[in-house]
Amino acid sequence: MGFFLLHLSLTDLGCICTTVPKAMHSSLQNNTTISYKACAAQLFFFYFFMSAEFFLLTIMCYDRYVAICKPLHYGTLLGSRACAHMAAAAWAAGFLYSLLHTANTFSLPLCQGNALGQFFCEIPHILKLSCSHSGYLRETGLTVVIACLMFGCFVFIVFSYVQIFRAVLRIPSQQGRHKAFSTCLPHLTVLSLFVSTLFFAYLKPPSISSPSLDLALSVLYSVVPPALNPLIYSLRNQELKDAMRKLITGCFSEAINSPSSACYGPH
Repeated sequence: MGFFLLHLSLTDLGCICTTVPKAMHSSLQNNTTISYKACAAQLFFFYFFMSAEFFLLTIMCYDRYVAICKPLHYGTLLGSRACAHMAAAAWAAGFLYSLLHTANTFSLPLCQGNALGQFFCEIPHILKLSCSHSGYLRETGLTVVIACLMFGCFVFIVFSYVQIFRAVLRIPSQQGRHKAFSTCLPHLTVLSLFVSTLFFAYLKPPSISSPSLDLALSVLYSVVPPALNPLIYSLRNQELKDAMRKLITGCFSEAINSPSSACYGPH
């Protein structure tokens, strides 16, 4: 799991670095323009890291399945070579996915202005600026194929966790069940946050669409999950949990004893 967490942290860092620095620069400089090549590069890297993260989360689900349902075969099924091959496959699939989308999107002629209304370059909003019907259909077909692949990954995840929960419930000791569930909880939390925000952003009904809502959803699925993933996984660390508990307890006790001061301010 630690090997895949390293790769997951790289995808999270990549997602943040692809969108947030440019958005901060635009806000500080009050200049929201971006060059055509920079927009293409931003779109490519963002979808590359996002798709690689989804494939890595799928692989990590298989890792949890083997660790809980087939613990005696873990070293055989998930040795160092197998883990390296699966991680490489996730990165390669993300690269291919992003390359196809970027190449098709930026091959379309734009005839309806150049204002996206987002804080980063995003495929649906670029497609709205295009006047090529055939290119739009090509992108739609590519999206359907990729959606079928990702739906297959989602079905695999659901099936794996059904098997995991069945195996955990057969553990006789309560402590053993709690330990098994605790190893799955961070992955389930990260996966749920990633999938729910992404699905709602892209599959929401057109009737509730608005520029402000689209912007908020773009921030939600592109910034929030990558920013929270390290925190969610680090909460498994007992020392970190103890430190946070002491910090929160100290803040509350200080606020009660001295209401005029704050735990983050000077005294």
